[in-house]
Amino acid sequence: MKRLAGFVAGGALMLFAGVALAQGGPGGVQYAEKTEYTFDDDVVTGDLVRPDGELTVVRKKGKQRSLIRVRQHFIPEMLKSVEDI
Repeated sequence: MKRLAGFVAGGALMLFAGVALAQGGPGGVQYAEKTEYTFDDDVVTGDLVRPDGELTVVRKKGKQRSLIRVRQHFIPEMLKSVEDI
């Protein structure tokens, strides 16, 4: 009995889906070729918001040397390590 009710409900859905597709577009809706939207002007009023407080001035950092040193003999050392293998 439950199977029969399921088949009847499924058949009804298929029948209505076919009718809906035959009406024109998805869901039976006809779309215009060109759509225009017109927006009116809106007046925006308000105050300028600024943070309260004093402006602080910070000194610039001094120049420092890099602590990273480039090894000048790196490639010859790599070649020597490969020769030992």
